[in-house]
Amino acid sequence: QVQLVESGGGLVQAGGSLRLSCAASGRTFSSYVMAWFRRAPGKEREFVAAISRSSTTTYYTDSVKGRFTISRDNAKNLVYLQMNSLKPEDTAVYLCAADVSFTLRTMEYSYDYWGQGTQVTVSS
Repeated sequence: QVQLVESGGGLVQAGGSLRLSCAASGRTFSSYVMAWFRRAPGKEREFVAAISRSSTTTYYTDSVKGRFTISRDNAKNLVYLQMNSLKPEDTAVYLCAADVSFTLRTMEYSYDYWGQGTQVTVSS
């Protein structure tokens, strides 16, 4: 089992940047596919990005391609989401998730463990 704790959220102006971090407990962090999801007010939780166990493969939803970068440090049990050129529509609670499978998946029900989330607010 793994516990996930996100940090790094905050208030930023449009065009600005934030880097989110997700700290994972346990010694098997490298065994999980990691992902970021977000939940905007009044909307369903949506997939943002995922990264494979060894960082060889990443996948992004179209709306963040070229602006967001997911990365991980298996030695430190951390996964990051670097967010650049932020837009007001990026405002959401961002959640970290872990999946025991080998495949990068976008459906939330595929993920086994979740953090509590960190709020990102982008002002116009």
